[in-house]
Amino acid sequence: MSKRLEPAPGVLYVVGTPIGNLGDLSPRAKFLLQNVSAIACEDTRHSGYLLKTLGANAPLFSFHKHNATNRTPQLLDLLKNGESLALISDAGLPGISDPGESLVAATKQAGHDVICIPGPCAAITALVSSGLPCNQFCFEGFLPSKGKSREEILLRVSKENRTTIIYEAPHRLIRLLDELEGLCGEERSIQIAKELTKLHEQQIGSTIKEVREYFSVNKPIGEFTIVLAGATKEAVIPPSSEDLLEQMKVLMKAGASANEAAREIAKSSGLAKRILYSLLHNPPISNND
Repeated sequence: MSKRLEPAPGVLYVVGTPIGNLGDLSPRAKFLLQNVSAIACEDTRHSGYLLKTLGANAPLFSFHKHNATNRTPQLLDLLKNGESLALISDAGLPGISDPGESLVAATKQAGHDVICIPGPCAAITALVSSGLPCNQFCFEGFLPSKGKSREEILLRVSKENRTTIIYEAPHRLIRLLDELEGLCGEERSIQIAKELTKLHEQQIGSTIKEVREYFSVNKPIGEFTIVLAGATKEAVIPPSSEDLLEQMKVLMKAGASANEAAREIAKSSGLAKRILYSLLHNPPISNND
């Protein structure tokens, strides 16, 4: 069977681009970007710099969460007319926490081939360098900013036995760390990565307590990739009243009502909801008082 020449007509190429170091762009990715009929990218100005350095002159089409619905038919028409199309994101592999996922699905549904050109991915890069278990892991991406969906995800993550990867923006990082500390405990292993593959790459922390202390004196700047160790499978020690109360307070800070927080913790602890609800009105006396 003869090898198909690239780029082939009517094919969508999902191309991984550098997340920091431009040297991470593969020769195959470079060749395709230089030779495809058109390129879809999140930000034409941002990607324009990379493409200019490559000498890539194909027409650019913006493709992001705000225009994905309207832009998709136009891109599918290009493929239908026998043109080749590359999809890139601002950094990393398209489809990971961006609308590239929907374009890939629409392309396959329309009967066109989709070929991924592997490249850097912040989630996998941070995971492999974290020292935490990599054989099984979960990817959450960016969490909902508030509401019941956020509290449910945080509670699930806190009890997940596998390593979990989360993306977070700088202005929400402290809040997330506080929530994880309340649900997972300050000694849960964690590593926070920023500026991956760049000159000033950082791998911060070994426990939630250590990371929280670091960011209490260092202002979060840039986007972060968080790698959180899974919950241990050791014998379960029943949580104290103080722990249960703290877990409910964390959920309430995330947007849950007192009633919703009590119901969620009742599910996870097996205790009656009325008992948990009463803790909010009659908090236990601390041993340190």
